[in-house]
Amino acid sequence: MQLLKLVSKQVAIGAPLPFNVRDEAGGLLLACGQILRSEMQLELLLARGMYADVEEIKALAAGRQVVASPPTVFARWNRLTWSLELLLKSVTVEAGFLTACDEFLDELMALVDKDADIAIYQAIRQEGHHFRTYGLTHTIHVAALVQLLGQRLGWPQAQVRSLVQAALTMNLSIIDLQGRYAVHGRLTQEQRDELRRHPDEAVAALRAAGVSDEFWLEAVGQHHEHVDGKGYPLGLSEVAESAKLLRLADVFLAKLSRRESRPALDAKEAQRQAYAELPGSPLVVALIKEYGIYPPGELVCLASGEKGVVIRRGSTMQTPLVATLTDKKGLPAINTMKRDCSQREYAISAVEVDKSLASRVPMERCYGLGV
Repeated sequence: MQLLKLVSKQVAIGAPLPFNVRDEAGGLLLACGQILRSEMQLELLLARGMYADVEEIKALAAGRQVVASPPTVFARWNRLTWSLELLLKSVTVEAGFLTACDEFLDELMALVDKDADIAIYQAIRQEGHHFRTYGLTHTIHVAALVQLLGQRLGWPQAQVRSLVQAALTMNLSIIDLQGRYAVHGRLTQEQRDELRRHPDEAVAALRAAGVSDEFWLEAVGQHHEHVDGKGYPLGLSEVAESAKLLRLADVFLAKLSRRESRPALDAKEAQRQAYAELPGSPLVVALIKEYGIYPPGELVCLASGEKGVVIRRGSTMQTPLVATLTDKKGLPAINTMKRDCSQREYAISAVEVDKSLASRVPMERCYGLGV
């Protein structure tokens, strides 16, 4: 497949795409016929790099119709960001929020159930994320993590669904503010006040949109409360378990995300800090067990001399599956190979400190387009 890099004037917001839009590896981002709904969606595509198959461009020029490609799992994950943006701008009864939220929830939970390693990988490797969309991508990562933790803890499926809905909507009034903070790293006093009000504002908006699930609403309203009474907006010392889990995932994943003002924190250090704050908490234990020592997305050095990125958790915490990014001499790998770390020659010797290695390699190449 020969790819042509596209520019903004080759696609139109609000009109069906005339061709399949792909990334630089040929992975499908948007299928022919889908519609870009906003400037933000276009910005995301341009930031990632959008391409079209040259043969499809030629077909259009010859007056032939392009056939839509079936979406890959990666394309489905990418679409979640744009779909969430639309969902959170339509939190009203008139917009059919409850139905739209259920549809979004079904897609997200299906993707996490299909391949939890890909969900974790994306949360760990966030170098390519656009700061402006941080509020959206962070929300999706938190929702995926609370799904995994709720399931690991053995919570009833109905409660897990409600908790994921809470994760998706807890910051609905400050999504744009989160993006600005990720860029500038500071807030005005007015913005700080807005931040402290957002749990109550989110609950009020959800009730007005027809949400009556108290488990969902309680988690949203208390997700910034803390057992020491120093949380907000009410300074509660008795906090619902659902809100504790939501806060844990929210804070943990925020630490893994880089800002303009600071680098991302290492996953192990973020786990250590979570345990230090809540020692012995079954919620933190579940988090550590879910991510493990070498979670998908972690960059590692192998005994073979190769460097790579973890793509699958293994039968033990020390033996994940790794996709190589360099050869034994440290040169960029021409072909990505899969290495089973349970084999002595591919055992992990260290964690790689150069986090830019994975940012140069599309996730589709690490996992394979057929996932």
